[in-house]
Amino acid sequence: MARMRAVDAAVLVLEKEGISCGFGVPGAAINPFYSALKARGTIRHILARHVEAASHMAEGFTRARAGNIGLCIGTSGPAGTDMITGLYSASADSIPILCITGQAPRARLTKEDFQAVDIAAIASPVTKWAVTVMEPYLVPMALQKAFHLMRSSRPGPVLIDLPLDVQLAEIEFDIDAYEPLDVFKPAMTRLQAEKALAMLNEAEKPLIVAGGGIINADASDLLIEFAEITGVPVIPTLMGWGAIPDDHRLMAGMCGLQTSHLYGNATMLASDFVLGIGNRWANRHTGSVETYTRGRKFVHIDIEPTQIGRVFAPDLGIVSDAGAALKMLLDVATEWKTAGRLRDWSGWARECAQRKKTMKRKTHFDQVPLKPQRVYEEMNKAFPRDTTYVTTIGLSQIAGAQFLHVYKPRNWINCGQAGPLGWTLPAALGVRAARPEANIVALSGDYDFQFMIEELAAGAQHKLPYIHVVVNNAYLGLIRQAQRGFQMDYEVSLAFENVNTVGHAEVGYGVDHVAVAEAMGCKAVRVRRPEECQKALAEAKRLMEEFQVPVVVEFILERVTNISMGTEIDNITEFEELAERNEDAPTAIALLD
Repeated sequence: MARMRAVDAAVLVLEKEGISCGFGVPGAAINPFYSALKARGTIRHILARHVEAASHMAEGFTRARAGNIGLCIGTSGPAGTDMITGLYSASADSIPILCITGQAPRARLTKEDFQAVDIAAIASPVTKWAVTVMEPYLVPMALQKAFHLMRSSRPGPVLIDLPLDVQLAEIEFDIDAYEPLDVFKPAMTRLQAEKALAMLNEAEKPLIVAGGGIINADASDLLIEFAEITGVPVIPTLMGWGAIPDDHRLMAGMCGLQTSHLYGNATMLASDFVLGIGNRWANRHTGSVETYTRGRKFVHIDIEPTQIGRVFAPDLGIVSDAGAALKMLLDVATEWKTAGRLRDWSGWARECAQRKKTMKRKTHFDQVPLKPQRVYEEMNKAFPRDTTYVTTIGLSQIAGAQFLHVYKPRNWINCGQAGPLGWTLPAALGVRAARPEANIVALSGDYDFQFMIEELAAGAQHKLPYIHVVVNNAYLGLIRQAQRGFQMDYEVSLAFENVNTVGHAEVGYGVDHVAVAEAMGCKAVRVRRPEECQKALAEAKRLMEEFQVPVVVEFILERVTNISMGTEIDNITEFEELAERNEDAPTAIALLD
């Protein structure tokens, strides 16, 4: 037993719970905690330029590697409110991050003290738990509960708010007697697995919908093994993309209104049974429930009981961690396969694979300014199979999901439900902090990039190298496309005549992203023509490796390109011509035997 400040005990607990890196901004009300971090010197700290960015860095850190929990830190008042967006994004996607904020002294909480705000009340709707710790000895115990909650059942974020005097108070604490609490995760029973497989066996054209819960559970290998034992094709959701490689013979494409494939939607519409695992039936995946569910039965497996039946009532609902469910399903399916009890779906799988070979969107355009589709074709050529893509929302993300390829879990890192602009850049820095060995490519439209462009300086300062592809059409592209329904193009153009860009940048496109990136201590390359793409991407890799800083590759696009999307999975508008329908088309995916 030792006597120490509550914040010193807090840092010891963070170490024992596995925290290795924090992202934040110091301030008066959180400086005691920072003094404890400095005294120990065991947890790396990355100084963000905006506190919201710190929360997104923590998200990227968690999402990058199984078992990670990102830590974001801020002072009282606006630091906490700035991090609400990150907490919302993490909560929406079942991502555990720990947010620690400073607070005014306890005696000043009701006296409108400087930067005193009830951050626990503000954060409560977007966290699993948010608390202002009012007793010093509760600081390590609150953290113990926080880690237990973040890891148990449906993962999610927690906010711990620490008044200044609570941080400084001395307590008796023995870190050797501290142990993390056991994590609770519900698990499928054998009877439940048999019922689910009996329903599967009745189907002629079944599918597995693989959600982000499979990646959270680190269960992608189990998914692939289960799909191969049964021979049932897999439709990953956007959050589950990478759980099965894009070129696996049973990967049937993504379904949805935007981030989907022609063949994925067609296969979903042809199916008669869906086994959903670790997914939430997001509306941009389903479209209307009537269209999505018509003519097919559903089994829904999710770790959170209140997710089952939230969007529509399945024919069978099972509460289970995705990994535990897949393990049990695999065990029973293997026994049934050996006993000849499993149906043969090889003909259906070949039908799905044929759609995947032939139903392609065109990417090979030679126009100048560039069409975005060509950029993704060039990215597929330039970047290796193990590339990790990081992106948020917009036409850039939607087209990226339609045209890029992902082959491993956690190689598509995307904020799904919240989709805040500006997320990509800080999240990519968090991914780099978690995975120094990874090939990391961020993807932004010009507006997402501008939202938190100041974080390039954090990447340069802390030597967090990655490649950031910016597709620049000087538009809020997704909103412009949505405004077509109102016959308007209103306040969505980012174009203006920048008096500082004449002669060296793209006249009329407004912000000179190359100049800004270089001013922030990074490197940048601009691409205007299709034949320049490969050279530019190779140069970006060289610059990144040489200088160990973020490298921006800006592609100058035509101002207006509408990307395929629609209001129903059977009513997607294809604005561009399709690729030639043969397996040698430029976007064809090689299928494994």
